[in-house]
Amino acid sequence: MEEIKFSLDTFYALMSGALVMWMAAGFTMLEAGLVQKKDVSEIVTKNLGLYSIACIMYLVCGFILMYPGGAIIDGILPSIGTSLGLSTSLPNEDIGIPYGMDYSQQADFFFQVVFVATAMSIVSGAVAGRMKLLPFFAFAIILTGFIYPIQGYWNWGGGWLSAGGYSDYAGSGTVHLCGAAAALAVVTVLGPRNGKYSADGSSNAMPGSNIPMAALGAWILWLGWFGFNGGSELVVSSEASAIAVSQVFLNTNMAAAGGVVGALLMSLILTGKMDVTMAINGAIAGLVAITAGPSSPSAGSAVLIGLIGGIIVYYSILFFEQRLKIDDPVGAISAHGIVGIFGVMVVPFTNTDASFLWQLYGVIAIAGFTYIASLVVTYAINSFMPIRATDEEQMAGLDATEIGVEAYPEFD
Repeated sequence: MEEIKFSLDTFYALMSGALVMWMAAGFTMLEAGLVQKKDVSEIVTKNLGLYSIACIMYLVCGFILMYPGGAIIDGILPSIGTSLGLSTSLPNEDIGIPYGMDYSQQADFFFQVVFVATAMSIVSGAVAGRMKLLPFFAFAIILTGFIYPIQGYWNWGGGWLSAGGYSDYAGSGTVHLCGAAAALAVVTVLGPRNGKYSADGSSNAMPGSNIPMAALGAWILWLGWFGFNGGSELVVSSEASAIAVSQVFLNTNMAAAGGVVGALLMSLILTGKMDVTMAINGAIAGLVAITAGPSSPSAGSAVLIGLIGGIIVYYSILFFEQRLKIDDPVGAISAHGIVGIFGVMVVPFTNTDASFLWQLYGVIAIAGFTYIASLVVTYAINSFMPIRATDEEQMAGLDATEIGVEAYPEFD
C-alpha cells in the first residue's frame, strides 16, 4: 500500500510540474502578444533561454540552497551544494520512501524547478523592448541560482519565515512577489522604452502586436495554474488530500474568473470600454491573489479575493505607468508584485493559523531582499555589459539587432 501511495503521489507531482512547465509557453505567448511586432522574436528567445538557464542553475546549486542539509546562518543563509549527481543510482534512502518523502526526490526537484522559471518569466515581460539579451541571461543566472533559492529557503526550506508563522501556500510572495521585485529593480536601472514618454511626461500608448496571442497566453497560464496551486498540496493519495486538492482547483478557477470581472468592471466604469489587456491582467491578478492561500477560502470567498485582485491590478498598472513613470509593457510588476502583496496579506482572513504581522514580515523580507540584491546585480552587470539597447537599436527592433529573425517579416 505504501508503494502505491508513493507511486501515485510521485506521478501527481510530476504531472503538476508538467502543467507548471506549460506556463512557460503561456508567459511566452502573453509577452509576445503584448510587445511590439519588432520585438517578438527577441522576447520568445528570452523565454526559451531563461527557462533553460533556470533548470540548469537550479540543478547546479539552487535546489540545495533552497532545501539545504545545513545552514551558514541558521534560518537565514543556507549552505551551498549541488544536485548534479541526482540519479536513480543513489541509495533508496536518498530518493524514496526511506528518505521520508511522499514522492521521489527527482519529482520534487522537477516540481520546484518550474517555479523558479516562473519567477524569472515575470522579469522578462517587464523589461521587454529595451533590454539586451546577454545581460538578461546573465541576470537570469544569478536570480535563479542564488537570489530566488535563498528567499525561498526562508519560507519553504525551513528558514526563519516559516519558523515564525509566515504562510504562503504556493507562492504569492515566494514566487510572484520575488519575480516582481526583481523586475522592478532591473527596470529601475533600465529605464522606459524609447518613445514611451513625451517631453512633458505624458505616457504614449505602444500597442501590442497580437491580442489573440496574448489571450492564448492567459488561457495557458490559467490552465497551468492548476498545477501551480493544486500541485502545492504535494500529495493526493489520501481522502483528505484529494478533497483539499479539489478545493484548491475550485478556488483557483473562481479567483481567476473574479479577477477578469473586477478588471473589466473598472475599465467599463472609468473609460466606458472593456479593455481586453486589462481583462488578461485581471485573470492573472486573480490567480496570483489566491495563490498564497487557495485551500482555506470558500469558493465564494475565492471569487471575492480574485475580484479585488482584478480591481487592484487595474489601478496599479495606471499608477506605475502614469504617476511613477515605470514602463512595464505587460503589467507584470502590478499583476505579480502588488497583487502578490495583497494575496499574502489576505491569507489570515480565511486561515486562522496565519498572522498579519508575520505575513507583513514576509512581504518586507522577500520584496526588500530581492529588490536590493537584484539592484546590485543589475548595476554590476551594467558596469561591464550595457543592459539597455540604444535608441537606434530600439527603433530598428530587437528582432533585427539581437536575433536576426523577424517574427512578422511580411508586415514590414
